[in-house]
Amino acid sequence: MANSSNVFPFLMFLLSCNVYANACYPSIISFGDSLADTGNVKEMASKSNVHAPHFLFPPYGETFFNKPTGRCSNGRLIIDFVAESLGLPLIPPSLGSKTNVHVTGLGQGVNYAVAGATALDSSFHEERGVEIWTNASLGVQLGWFKDSLSSICSSVADCRQLIGQSLVLMGEIGGNDYNHALVAGKSIDEVETYVPFVINTIVSAVNELIELGAETLVIPGNLPIGCSAAYLTIFYGSSEVQYDNSTGCIITLNKLAEYHNEFLQKKLHQIRELHPDVNIIYADYYNAAMQFFRSPNKYGFTNGALKACCGGGGPFNYNPSIDCADPASTSCAQPDTYVNWDGLHLTEAAYRVIFKSIFEGSYTTPRFNALCPTSMLQGVGGFSSSI
Repeated sequence: MANSSNVFPFLMFLLSCNVYANACYPSIISFGDSLADTGNVKEMASKSNVHAPHFLFPPYGETFFNKPTGRCSNGRLIIDFVAESLGLPLIPPSLGSKTNVHVTGLGQGVNYAVAGATALDSSFHEERGVEIWTNASLGVQLGWFKDSLSSICSSVADCRQLIGQSLVLMGEIGGNDYNHALVAGKSIDEVETYVPFVINTIVSAVNELIELGAETLVIPGNLPIGCSAAYLTIFYGSSEVQYDNSTGCIITLNKLAEYHNEFLQKKLHQIRELHPDVNIIYADYYNAAMQFFRSPNKYGFTNGALKACCGGGGPFNYNPSIDCADPASTSCAQPDTYVNWDGLHLTEAAYRVIFKSIFEGSYTTPRFNALCPTSMLQGVGGFSSSI
């Protein structure tokens, strides 16, 4: 009879192999901004004396979690749908109570994304007169990750194995470098000059993660910001911009996002040539989202794609002085019929469409579902979480 002391480790090894084989990736390591933050800003606010951000109050989180979780939506984000599809629990914020739990022990990963985060360090923006309210740039997040390695793996080899088996989600990141500047009054032409700096920062982080052992990285492009209720409100009535007749979106702002995405793809192609054994996956958030901006009714968005569900009034239900969750704001009864949640962020229903287009569809280069076939993914439905 086999030695009983050897049976349990062997069974755990078989179990871990089975999980990895069926789910493609046993854990997710995430970086980014509010499109991916699952609660880091909430943790940061709880440990500081600053006024809590409005998205820490109802109706945020009402659709799925029944309470605000720090996610900038009425429900789940793209990263949540990715975790569910891989059969993983929802990925906890790195700054939360689960920070010190080993990734290997959880088998799920950790999320360093922070709402409001930029790709570039705050000093870049401060030199240009733009205030950044979240000091958690991509470089800062990467520093947190590297600092945590000693607590989640016991050696360099173990760390490389853990990171290599994980799915690394690089954002979305970079959008706020443009958002903060545009809201501060910088011209679109000036903000366009930021693009090479933003892309080089993202590429540097990708290269650093590859050096640490990453083998599969998903790097999203920017969303079509010209379709944002916030920008449609800011530029409302202005002669400075032109609108796409088919969508109502601001052409120049969407061209800024397209420029960012083209520059990013060119740089990612160079990384693929240098690291042919690494899966460098570009996620086309822009065109995945343009599907419902062009044809909202086709995707069930019967209340349109441009007007916010929750906001302070006006033609697009967005008022920079009255945030969603403000007592003076109003929230729609059926968020799943809206694309836009609060003027700046999308609804759970919109994020679900983007997720399915990216991770189950054709909006990645190369195709994600060629690496992790759709047949291996878990059904994305009524997964619940206590987060």
